[in-house]
Amino acid sequence: MSYFCNPIFIAKTMTTRKLRFAIFGNIYQAKKSASIQKVLSFLSERKAQVFIDREFYLFLTEDLHIDVKADGVFANDDFNVDYVISMGGDGTFLKAASRVGEKGYPIVGINMGRLGFLADVGPAEIEQSLSAIYRNDYKVEEHSVMMVETEGEDQLEGCPYALNDIAVLKRDNASMISIRTCIDGDHLVTYQADGLIVSTPTGSTAYSLSNGGPIIAPHSGVMCLTPVAPHSLNVRPIVLPEDAVVKVSVESRSHNFLVAVDGRSEKCSEETSLVIRKAPFRVRIIKRHCQKYFHTLREKMMWGADTR
Repeated sequence: MSYFCNPIFIAKTMTTRKLRFAIFGNIYQAKKSASIQKVLSFLSERKAQVFIDREFYLFLTEDLHIDVKADGVFANDDFNVDYVISMGGDGTFLKAASRVGEKGYPIVGINMGRLGFLADVGPAEIEQSLSAIYRNDYKVEEHSVMMVETEGEDQLEGCPYALNDIAVLKRDNASMISIRTCIDGDHLVTYQADGLIVSTPTGSTAYSLSNGGPIIAPHSGVMCLTPVAPHSLNVRPIVLPEDAVVKVSVESRSHNFLVAVDGRSEKCSEETSLVIRKAPFRVRIIKRHCQKYFHTLREKMMWGADTR
């Protein structure tokens, strides 16, 4: 079996050829780009080819006035590299993952934000983590991705793929929405709620968790449906196989609703149904051997901590 199909691939051989890197970054907060010079200096010493997302490049050069030496600047998904570097928080990582999409390039997340559950390489660990790539002394975790399709009046304009979650949400502040939900063609329930979150195991520690959803370990092969502020206490999150097909239809007093794909929101009319299913590819995330999921869970989220 090839490493691309395995949940975790461990590389150990030495890399000698010139590597190519694509860099994405946070363009809203200057402090979240403070380590870019450290990254560029490291890659320059190893004669790597560096390509930078156009928005990030303009932010660095025009807003921060940083002298950035790169081999190229790209937009959209017009890049061909060996590795992707995300510099920012988990939001930046999700955007980078959506741009990588089916290309399958492994991503390393350098954390410039607060929590950094996906982007878990701290500023002090940059050289250590990039050195591990050159030594091929790392593991690649493959995380499942979901996709959403529309049936009816509207078509989504943005990226349909989500590493974390796809949420159906009300647009107005006055009333909840009705969300008729079917699983593989069978009616599950009609939620009376502010919304419904369909999350991957990766996204179980994000929006779903804040609404009472369970923590799901990576590579569990499941998805989770978590209602947002349900009207009935009898409605609880439910875990389904990852190959289940979820179809939702919405009724709302405003006759429209929001669909949020990893936080990227678009408006839909209630004449539009959504079909959510597993995507045909996975997102590949680079991890050092010392990085363990349950250790990160305890450290980042203080899971199981005794606060007495």
